[in-house]
Amino acid sequence: MSPRAIPTPQDRPRRRGRPPRGETLMADARERLLREGLAMLTERGFHTVGVDEILNVTSVPKGSFYHYFNGKAEFGLALVDAYAAYFARKLDRWFLDESLPPLARLRAFIEDARTGMARFDYRRGCLVGNLGQEIATLPDMFRDRLAAVFSDWEARTARCLEDARDAGEIDAHADCARLAAFFWIGWEGAVLRAKLERNPAALDQFAKGFFTMIAKQG
Repeated sequence: MSPRAIPTPQDRPRRRGRPPRGETLMADARERLLREGLAMLTERGFHTVGVDEILNVTSVPKGSFYHYFNGKAEFGLALVDAYAAYFARKLDRWFLDESLPPLARLRAFIEDARTGMARFDYRRGCLVGNLGQEIATLPDMFRDRLAAVFSDWEARTARCLEDARDAGEIDAHADCARLAAFFWIGWEGAVLRAKLERNPAALDQFAKGFFTMIAKQG
């Protein structure tokens, strides 16, 4: 099922469970579920985190959870969407910063991500990468949704690399789309390794290798 085929709120059947009193309480409770869900899943993955655990942390009643989401799978998709929106803003903050040369923007993103992992002692990784490792046991609808997120990140990165090409920072014939795809394949592996080893060595090694690879020759 493609992202477009996911039922919209208008298409979905009437929710089970009771809604909270008032729109403000509803929005706050849903936000807490998403916030805690993101924190738990970026650290531990989809299958090791149960709905009851999230409800205990957020103090949201189970009936209310099923008012927002038909089940854990739909909750997981909402987490993917929330994470994708958050990460797109992060990428834009760095990649569209015209006060920096294009490659410096990419370096700034890498440093920001490195600092973020260090802040949580390298326990938290990338939600999309984590779910990708579990894809064999996730509902089919996750596959297209996760692939679409990676495609979006690659497109944003390719535009930054195109700016670098136009500025003469990398070779004039560089295939920026392929370089962007290569970056995310390698970066996700580096994030996994940093989480495994609880240190930034893999992040630093990949970044150094990537910039060496794309450096303009001559």
